[in-house]
Formats: sequence, C-alpha cells, structure tokens
Amino acid sequence: MIFVHLNFVNKIKKTRYMKKLMLSFMLVAASFAGFAQSGMKKAEDVVKFKEIRHNFGKIKQGVPVTHDFEFVNIGNEPVIIETATASCGCTTPTWPQQPVMKTKADKVKAGFNAAAPGAFEKTVFVKIKGIDVPYELKISGEVLAPADFDKLTKK
Repeated sequence: MIFVHLNFVNKIKKTRYMKKLMLSFMLVAASFAGFAQSGMKKAEDVVKFKEIRHNFGKIKQGVPVTHDFEFVNIGNEPVIIETATASCGCTTPTWPQQPVMKTKADKVKAGFNAAAPGAFEKTVFVKIKGIDVPYELKISGEVLAPADFDKLTKK
C-alpha cells in the first residue's frame, strides 16, 4: 500500500514539474515572438500614401486609364521602392527609380488597359527596400462596352 502511494506521489510531482517546464517554455517562446514582431518595420512606418484605393467608376472599354497614388516619406532615411508589381497583366505600375528623401513626396502610377468589359479590382504591390511585406494599393471600377458607355454619357 505504501509503495502504491509513493508511486502515485512521484507521478504527481513529475506531472507538476512537466507543467512548470512546459509553461516556462511557452512564456519564453511568446517573449521571443513579441520581440521579433515589434522590431519589424512596416511600410506604413516609412511612407504615407494620400490614398490606398481608387475607383475609376465606369470607363469605356479599350480606353486605358491611370491614377497617381501620391506618397510622402515619413521615415528618417531615404525610401527606395524596389518594385511595384500588379496582380495581373492588365495593370501596369510605374514607380520612382531614385530614392525619395525624408519629407519629400513622389507617386506610384497605376495604369489599367480596360480591355475586357465588367467590374474589376486590381492590386499593386509596392515593395520598399528593407521591409518584407509590400504595401498594397487597389484600383477598381467597371469597364463598359463602347455602345453601353456612349448610352450612359449621352443621358
């Protein structure tokens, strides 16, 4: 009987020890995760866009449109935009090729070819040097066939 009781007590001690060990490990892991995320720079920390969405409204099929997304460098260092890529081939972004100095403004231009009729929403991914997650700019609207667009504009 004493042997069974001692065996049970030892199991309880081991279980408590394992719980404490596991809790300590989880706390250390959570601390590292918190430090890692707080140290990451975000695009919003270095550039401020005047707007991140633009709706063209109704546009005529076959007539390309463009929009300038203006931004200001709000960081302490020059901003270098490495790339600006679109979610599809119908959207063509252009971006500054030179560094944008502190407090200076520039723009990312998004062009849309309006080749196919229908509603659209496209994304331009702006990759800033030293920042892992790209900034997302959105354009949207509705492309109308020429006859439908002409009917709309004659009203």
